[in-house]
Amino acid sequence: MIHIKPSAAIRKNYNEIFELCKRTGEPVCLTKNGKGDLVVMDIEAFARRESMLRLREALTAAEEGRLVGKSGYTVDEVSSMMKTAVREVLDGQRR
Repeated sequence: MIHIKPSAAIRKNYNEIFELCKRTGEPVCLTKNGKGDLVVMDIEAFARRESMLRLREALTAAEEGRLVGKSGYTVDEVSSMMKTAVREVLDGQRR
């Protein structure tokens, strides 16, 4: 659910809006002269939303490719790629 506040609230009640964003993880829509003007949200919620959008785009592209007959990867190829990625992450953490 998007919470709606007048834009003046950001100046007067920053902490209240900050706490609302943190507590709910939902965006707060700020209005100016009764019309939507800005959206404010917690940075972690924003990062999650962006990550989900990137994943959705990748899945949509893969599905579109599948529908036009583009070949994908085998289970063994995916498994090998995942193992390589995990090794790279673990090696990076050990440095």
